[in-house]
Amino acid sequence: MTNTTTKPPTHRTDRERKKGTADLLVLTLLAEQDRHGYELAKVIEQRSDGLLIFHVASLYTLLYRLEGRGLIRGRWVEKPGTRRRRFYSLTSEGRVSVERQRRDWRQFVLAVDRILEPEPA
Repeated sequence: MTNTTTKPPTHRTDRERKKGTADLLVLTLLAEQDRHGYELAKVIEQRSDGLLIFHVASLYTLLYRLEGRGLIRGRWVEKPGTRRRRFYSLTSEGRVSVERQRRDWRQFVLAVDRILEPEPA
């Protein structure tokens, strides 16, 4: 008898999918407003209903890389009664990049959907 249960995605598959979309997700959230790393991780987790979870350490690596590419800019903010946090914002290059990535992502999703949907008989 054949087992027809669906296996959950492997950890590696999840990691590869996240890596392919991480830049787009972070840049999109920063297009809305300046955020610090922990907030970015929490918003991604909340909006994805817990399906996407970014560990803060790996997220900071991504933020440093985006900053190095000139797509975002970080600044330290200190508020009384809270610890110092680094807030990130998009640069003009980042705004151009996120719009291009959004367009490319939508085209990709449409193409995949056309393949996943059965052709009419």
